Amino acid sequence: MSLIAEADPQSIARAAVLLREGKLVAFPTETVYGLGGDATADNAVAAIYEAKGRPHFNPLIIHVTEPAALGELIEWNDTARHLAAQFWPGPLTLVLPRAKHCPVSLLAGAGFPTLAVRIPSHPIARALLKEAGVPVAAPSANVSGRLSPTTPLHVAESLGDKVAMILAGGKSQVGLESTVVDLTSSPPRILRPGGVTKEQLEKSLNMKIETARVESDGNTALPAPGMLAKHYAPRLPLRMNADSADAGEALLAFGPDETVKGGAMRLNLSEKGDATEAAANLFAMLRELDRSDLTGIAVMKIPETGLGAAINDRLRRASLRD
Repeated sequence: MSLIAEADPQSIARAAVLLREGKLVAFPTETVYGLGGDATADNAVAAIYEAKGRPHFNPLIIHVTEPAALGELIEWNDTARHLAAQFWPGPLTLVLPRAKHCPVSLLAGAGFPTLAVRIPSHPIARALLKEAGVPVAAPSANVSGRLSPTTPLHVAESLGDKVAMILAGGKSQVGLESTVVDLTSSPPRILRPGGVTKEQLEKSLNMKIETARVESDGNTALPAPGMLAKHYAPRLPLRMNADSADAGEALLAFGPDETVKGGAMRLNLSEKGDATEAAANLFAMLRELDRSDLTGIAVMKIPETGLGAAINDRLRRASLRD
């Protein structure tokens, strides 16, 4: 089992040394826990893919502490500067052209002439990135395709000793991965819904933007992370928009659930129907319901607005079966 260390100046300094040595460190962000490796080191990036069992055609998000640190990594444009000023640090990833002499491993970008970049807001993530002094590639710290981790124990259960250290920083606040926006197209496109909503982006840019429906079948290269058709999946079958649950199923409720019948057990993402609370609880509750004594998970309908769109995106991918 990996070393779980409470995040303090000493453990953060040790984690930074491990990153510079090419080893993998899991750390909290405001979205989910990330599996970090030195983005400039081919061996570290390859170790991320190996630890997760992640397809090499699925690019990684590169994390830094300040926009200035991206100067040698990507080519900025006015829209990127505007969104960075509005939403960074925070749960927004921007896809931009890779700079000519970018030091990031080509493997991290899955061979695309673009990079996905982000500046997280979590204080532990920021302290680690600053101490490490290198751009850090950090997908979610879990086996590829499975439920994303929102606690250090989730990471340990999923990855075991494949990670050198897990920095513990409590439960993730947002609970969903970052929104990914492609800024190489005009107008911009949302490649993955997440912690920044479509409504927020449209208001900031004063324009309508589309959510791309580009998905891989498991063999095709992807322009951004989180676009596999089947992803974020529990082991049990999952069905959406349920108004009842079978005797052997668990019910994952949203809002008042008194009129919903059946179910062997139930959890409620948010009894008051709050999408922000629901997003923070989503992956942890799916893990809790993913039990061998149940036959499936039935999920009540969640409105397709605000963070509800990102929650439904994860549920749709989780509901697909092999």
